[in-house]
Amino acid sequence: MILPQKHITLAESLFGLGGYVLELLTEAKSIDMLWDEFNSSVEKGVYPFAHSFDNLILAIDYLYIIDAIKISEGRISVK
Repeated sequence: MILPQKHITLAESLFGLGGYVLELLTEAKSIDMLWDEFNSSVEKGVYPFAHSFDNLILAIDYLYIIDAIKISEGRISVK
């Protein structure tokens, strides 16, 4: 789901994942770097829900559509 609802927590939604991705973007990163850092956060218990790579791509698409990030030369960064 895109937004949290009664049975879907913020961490399980793409909206929440997008917010966490913005936190991870302290510098320009490749998609592989973001995926590795996200998985590390899940393993350490920093982020409470393990999303698939497809969901990460959807969250990045969402952030790009709302003009929150830019993609240049294979790197993703905050606008």
